[in-house]
Amino acid sequence: MVYESIIEATEEFDAKYCVGVGGHGSVYKAQLRTGETVAVNKFKEAVEVEIASQKAFEREIHTLIRARHRNIIKLYGFCSSSRHSFLVYEFLELGSLKDILNGEERITTFDWKKRLNVIKGVAYALSYMHHECSPPIVHRDLSSKNILMDEEYEAHVSDFGTAKVLRPYSSNWTSFAGTFGYVAPELAYTMEVKEKCDVYSFGVVILEVIMGRHPGNLISSLASSASSSSSNSTASCWHLKQALDQRIPYPHGDTLGEVAFIVKMALTCLSAKPEHRPSMQQVSQEISAHRSIVIGASGDIKLEELVDPGCFPY
Repeated sequence: MVYESIIEATEEFDAKYCVGVGGHGSVYKAQLRTGETVAVNKFKEAVEVEIASQKAFEREIHTLIRARHRNIIKLYGFCSSSRHSFLVYEFLELGSLKDILNGEERITTFDWKKRLNVIKGVAYALSYMHHECSPPIVHRDLSSKNILMDEEYEAHVSDFGTAKVLRPYSSNWTSFAGTFGYVAPELAYTMEVKEKCDVYSFGVVILEVIMGRHPGNLISSLASSASSSSSNSTASCWHLKQALDQRIPYPHGDTLGEVAFIVKMALTCLSAKPEHRPSMQQVSQEISAHRSIVIGASGDIKLEELVDPGCFPY
């Protein structure tokens, strides 16, 4: 009955109900006969992608059945028939974090308090996946497009089609997965999946939330600075004031100190060496403590002063 209701609500998956497109299919908004609105992720059916889509479909089901957390998307059910394969989720009103950051409509209301709350929510979800699920779950494709937002600006990690369960005593080597610009650098020469890969992606997401855009140039500057002893490196030119999103008022007081600490945490997560990155459990504990950094009278600080290599030598 639910299957037929979804087909009816989307008019056989008409394009006008499509609210997003992912690597393995498209997401549709469906209002059921009960009045409830759900999101339906319909997987591709073309012959050339059928095997990959089927694997992603099964992987997402198995992962979301095991992972239950307020900051992880809720899976209501799934359907696999000769006609269609799809997953049914809760519908989140504001769409993806990427949509919010790229749009001008809501950006002025996406203030520092809401942004810090989004970062905390994602940290809690990843800490749960890495440290409270047994065996641990690695997302492998954390990015702003895979973080969905409800009307309270609460973050929900989604799209587990490439997630990897780290089973003990088995190989955790796998094919490449992830979104360009968010993938940990070690995956360029090794295909071994570890939790620290998610930690790096989380660092990118933090900076994207704080800057209002993907931090590609800043990450490149930090990487070149780490490999250079010169004080004239490009990273030394970056200041907190220029890095923060200019579309909303500059933070002050305790909020500025907390934003600066979050940036410091992001830079630690982006360490080129996985062993120098904190675990997500450490990150969530630090964030929960509402730590802040004292900023001088100028209200600014160089980002290189926030870089603390070897802070978490685990």
